[in-house]
Amino acid sequence: MDSDDDMHDANDLDSLDDDYYSGDNGMGSDDGDGFEFDNSDDSDDSTSHHHRQQPSYTVLNEDDIRQRQEEVITRISTVLSIPRVSASILLRHYNWDVSKVHDAWFADEERVRKATGLLESSVVPNQNMKELNCGICFEAYPHDRMYAAACGHYFCSVCWTGYVSTAINDGPGCLMLRCPDPSCGAAVGQDLINLLVSEEDKQKYSRYILRSYVEDNKKTKWCPAPGCDFAVDFVAGSSSFDVSCNCSFSFCWNCTEEAHRPVDCVTVAKWILKNCAESENMNWILANSKPCPKCKRPIEKNQGCMHITCTPPCKFEFCWLCLGAWSDHGERTGGFYACNRYETAKQEGLYDEAEKRREMAKNSLERYTHYYERWATNQSSRLKAVADLQQMQSVHIEKLSDKQCQPETQLKFITEAWLQIIECRRVLKWTYAYGYYLTENEHAKRQFFEYLQGEAESGLERLHQCAEKELQTYLNAEGPSEGFNDFKTKLAGLTSVTRNYFENLVRALENGLSDVDSQGACSKTTSSKNLGGVTKRGGRGKGTTSRTTSTGPSRPQEDSPSWHCEHCTFANARANVTCQMCNRSPSAR
Repeated sequence: MDSDDDMHDANDLDSLDDDYYSGDNGMGSDDGDGFEFDNSDDSDDSTSHHHRQQPSYTVLNEDDIRQRQEEVITRISTVLSIPRVSASILLRHYNWDVSKVHDAWFADEERVRKATGLLESSVVPNQNMKELNCGICFEAYPHDRMYAAACGHYFCSVCWTGYVSTAINDGPGCLMLRCPDPSCGAAVGQDLINLLVSEEDKQKYSRYILRSYVEDNKKTKWCPAPGCDFAVDFVAGSSSFDVSCNCSFSFCWNCTEEAHRPVDCVTVAKWILKNCAESENMNWILANSKPCPKCKRPIEKNQGCMHITCTPPCKFEFCWLCLGAWSDHGERTGGFYACNRYETAKQEGLYDEAEKRREMAKNSLERYTHYYERWATNQSSRLKAVADLQQMQSVHIEKLSDKQCQPETQLKFITEAWLQIIECRRVLKWTYAYGYYLTENEHAKRQFFEYLQGEAESGLERLHQCAEKELQTYLNAEGPSEGFNDFKTKLAGLTSVTRNYFENLVRALENGLSDVDSQGACSKTTSSKNLGGVTKRGGRGKGTTSRTTSTGPSRPQEDSPSWHCEHCTFANARANVTCQMCNRSPSAR
């Protein structure tokens, strides 16, 4: 991990809104789950806001999309001196990319017009003719009942309506509608369509145009949450693809899967495929069954006896251990219910290949189960935390405010703690997918990863327990509690400490655990404290930071009124022998 990134003091409440794991994750206006809360800070120290990143994406509702769409249409119409309908056709053809429209148009206007079906001038019919023949039904109609695109191929209103309505009901392909004449490629614009179809079809067509701005635009995508109508406009070149929609769903803009930082999209795709693939069924069969020696069908042993009878019509009886016929088992093989032939055969190498394959399948299944169970458990805990946060915001905060006689604005530390828990559960869940695909022979990296993961998980459990169980004491109290302010300090401190651990974990995984060198030692620029997420911020002056590279415990100096725990970074009074946050004792020098 990068030793230049200073961490915060556990009791520095100003750091609660700093960096990725705060309410503002540097990627948008909301937390990873979209729960909004007042994250203002009364501190005069402006350095706590210095590291905030500008949002790299914008969440758009339908009105925002329509406004942006109208703006680019107006821009193209003005610059190229063409009607707005023609500008809309051009933009749809070039996926709403203004620069591509400009480049193509000024390079070869004639070629662009031919490709998009935009004719330079409309063909006007001979006004002396009282009637015109429809090119579809071949009936004669007066001028006011005949319509044509710029090409001048006239058709009656009934045929036009049927043609356009059918195209609209067939789907978004109607946006590229051309003249009904088979030999003509003239584009049919929205102005003509609005004259011909019903109000319902007009709304459908307008909806297709609106959606095309998102679905054809490389910089914009719909939120993948079910029933969500928001879109996300993303700024290319951003360091993270994780975005949070206004509907509270967080997802990866690159692959549209659930937000999965710090794990890359390739690993996530492999993990999701593995969770639903048939390969694990095959592993289970190999690990927990043996083939019948006669018919080769796989058989699971569901009783303690070694005497196995295959299912009809085979009905072959054999020994589970040696796969030999049960009729051969008697006194000469060690007794009717004992079989030493298997061990003899194994020693002779007769079963090496089959047993090796079965053992590998069993180990693979056990390893996958280990990581999958922890991945799924953290997901369940995260969903429960989301529900607890919603309950806290809708019911408990107001109740706690009345009981403890404190305004709700002073209780935002509880919301921040739950938001931190939700985000950390998400990160921790995906670290197990990362661990599964971590190469087995890189022992040093695996040790480093498991150490960081263990420290982060330990900190998260302390925070979750404090927010979930200790808070109940004050929710169930009859009146103001004397220890509530101490609880506030503790929960805020644990929130900051847990954030520190997870920041280190995320940075390490995103860097590919590069702090571990080929000899299995941590790089010289990384101290043991920085590995555990305990590097502390220095003085409060602007631009003042301090770093420690000592690997020893942070014991109080002679002129220091406090000492920082080497495990959780909590600032303890000099008189305290053990940490008041994690109850650990500092190591001896």
